[in-house]
Amino acid sequence: MRLPLFGLCLSGALLTGGMAYAHHGWGGYDASRPMTITGSVERIEWENPHVMMVIPYQGKSWEAVLAPPLRMSARGLNADMLKPGTQVKLEGYPSRHGEAELRAERIVVSGKTYELR
Repeated sequence: MRLPLFGLCLSGALLTGGMAYAHHGWGGYDASRPMTITGSVERIEWENPHVMMVIPYQGKSWEAVLAPPLRMSARGLNADMLKPGTQVKLEGYPSRHGEAELRAERIVVSGKTYELR
C-alpha cells in the first residue's frame, strides 16, 4: 500500500513543480526599471492564469503578462477591446532574465487608462 501512495505523491509533486517553474513569479521582473511599450496587438491569449499579449516593439516581439481575465473584466476590459491590430500603450516592468517580456501594470486602450494590479 505504501509504494502506490508514494508513487501518487511523487507524481503530484513533479507535476505541480513543473508548473511552478514555468511561472517565475513577480520577482522575475525589475521594478526599478519602469518602461512603456506602445504598439499594435500582434497576438492575445485571454486565458487563466494571466492574459498574455504580444506587441512588436523596437524590432522584437514583446510578450506582456497582464492581469487575470476576471480582474481585467472587473476593471472594464474585455476580449473584444483587445484584438489583434488594436493600438495599446503598456506600462510595466521588464523581465530580469533578458527576455523581451514585460509585466504590465497598466494599459491604455482608446485613450482610457486601466490599472491592472
